[in-house]
Amino acid sequence: MTAIETAGVEVHAELLDAIASFPVARTVHHCGRPFGVSPFAVYAVCPDCQARLKVRSFAGVPELEDVFDAVFAWMNRPGAARAADERRREVAEDD
Repeated sequence: MTAIETAGVEVHAELLDAIASFPVARTVHHCGRPFGVSPFAVYAVCPDCQARLKVRSFAGVPELEDVFDAVFAWMNRPGAARAADERRREVAEDD
């Protein structure tokens, strides 16, 4: 397992790969058919029966979605959104 240490935390290549391939929608099956929801949604509402479904587990073990939640929380800090937007532009230019 390859890891890079940054800010005293090991970041594994598998984590970076999982983030890079993270889906932009989650497929939920209910009432006999699939529908899409945000991959970050905790709950979804079935478009057929309007049932509220829990789609995120919040297990006792950290999940990949928790990494995104930490980044989103960081982005709420003053100045962070600007820094993130600048980096997003740089990444887009590299693609």
